[in-house]
Amino acid sequence: MRVTNNMILNNTTKNINWNKSNQSYLNNQMTTQKKIQRPSENPVIAIRALRLRSSLSQINQYYEKNIPDVEAWFKEADTAIHNMNKIFTDCKTQCVYGTNDPLNEDDRKSILESLTALKKQLYSEGNADNAGRTLFTGFRTNSKLTFMKDDPVESYDITQTLDYSDISEFKYYDGSVKVPQTTQEMLDGVNNKTISDTKETVYDRIRLAYDDITDLQSVNYTINGTTTALYPSAGGTFLVYDSEEDWAAAKGGKVLGDEEVAFIKNSGDLILSSKISNTLKDGRASIQVDYEKTGFKEGELRPEYYYNCTCKTDPDNLVEHKKYDAEGNKIYEDINFNVAINQSITVNMQADELFDMNVYQDVVELTNAVEKAIAAHDKVKELESMKNEAKYSNYQDEIQKWIDAAEKEADYADKNMHDLYSAGIGKFDRYLEKLNVAYAEVGARGQQLTMTKNRLENQQLTVEELKSTNENRDLSDIIIDYTAAYNAYQASLMAASKIEKETLLNYI
Repeated sequence: MRVTNNMILNNTTKNINWNKSNQSYLNNQMTTQKKIQRPSENPVIAIRALRLRSSLSQINQYYEKNIPDVEAWFKEADTAIHNMNKIFTDCKTQCVYGTNDPLNEDDRKSILESLTALKKQLYSEGNADNAGRTLFTGFRTNSKLTFMKDDPVESYDITQTLDYSDISEFKYYDGSVKVPQTTQEMLDGVNNKTISDTKETVYDRIRLAYDDITDLQSVNYTINGTTTALYPSAGGTFLVYDSEEDWAAAKGGKVLGDEEVAFIKNSGDLILSSKISNTLKDGRASIQVDYEKTGFKEGELRPEYYYNCTCKTDPDNLVEHKKYDAEGNKIYEDINFNVAINQSITVNMQADELFDMNVYQDVVELTNAVEKAIAAHDKVKELESMKNEAKYSNYQDEIQKWIDAAEKEADYADKNMHDLYSAGIGKFDRYLEKLNVAYAEVGARGQQLTMTKNRLENQQLTVEELKSTNENRDLSDIIIDYTAAYNAYQASLMAASKIEKETLLNYI
């Protein structure tokens, strides 16, 4: 085949352009240190780059955003539980202190002041939040766990489910000395035998979660699948009173018949006769109480986090809350964060897993007990001071009868306080145990998160390294290739210049 000058020139030009293009390509690589500029240059590298970048983006989302959010949540939860543990421990310490015998006036006042302060902050830690999201309120992270102030109009229909294990013994006291203010009152009390004689009665009771119940709607118990209505029922054996004083006034004392049950609205006590109590305990009964409560105190737990209930504050807009399904199984409101590919972690714990509804009522009873003891001893102190007053100098025997009655009341108050505080030690031990289980659960989740974070950190480094290997070129390698390309380009130019000098005359 004859090779013409044009063919030589065309091939030479093509080779020069290719060398120039290769030099330009390597110059771009040197500038960007990337293997390719467009997917068409190497589809395999391009596809792998997309896949690695997608994986790295996911890992960065988990590692840099989701995990720090979960860490912040766990940190706040850990702090709240730790603080609640301290409060419960302080309550237990006051219970231990309250069982000391004897206690003087300053001791009782110190216990009262401490319990009053603890009662105010008891559930405040339950309102802890992370970035405006309440930690222990399930899906309702924009709501508080407790009532933030006294609310006299908030109204709920509440269904509270209990069982035979919630039945406990409780002492009720009837009769309270009223210190006479005049000589005639003192004499009338002695002559007419109207000086109150404190009496103690002991009954089993079931205490509801709240006091100051507005209306009792129904009480049923179930044994071996058979449900029996205690209230409302025929026969008048279920008695409802506004207060213990009304009970005592109606029955001539705080007493019950063999098959009677009394409900005290202002304390939330369902008081059982021994026969009814034994029936419930022997049958291992479950008990359901439906009641209405209107008005809540500051610091009380909101019922929707513990019970099936209906908020009816606005009668035209009833709001139903479900804590348990029809089979009695708890409905969980877990908030899950994705912390890795195909891996999530539950960040929240619900209020009933940490805070027992009975704690508030227990602290109220402990506070009431020490207040009654203080009041009873104040009566004794006041009556003893009366003995030294001139106007009572001729009535020492009569005053002594009043003092004896007041001392009996004070003795009962001390005994009741001692018994309640002694029982409180065991109760707060159980509350602390429940809280410690929650504390351990948060710790376990935190450890799981730490391991996930470490794994993601390693994955992040590995994927970044693979991405760099796939996309980037080492600068020294590019310089070597560029130098070779440059030399080739220069050589092609020199070769072309020699070819172009040749003419037909050189061959004649």
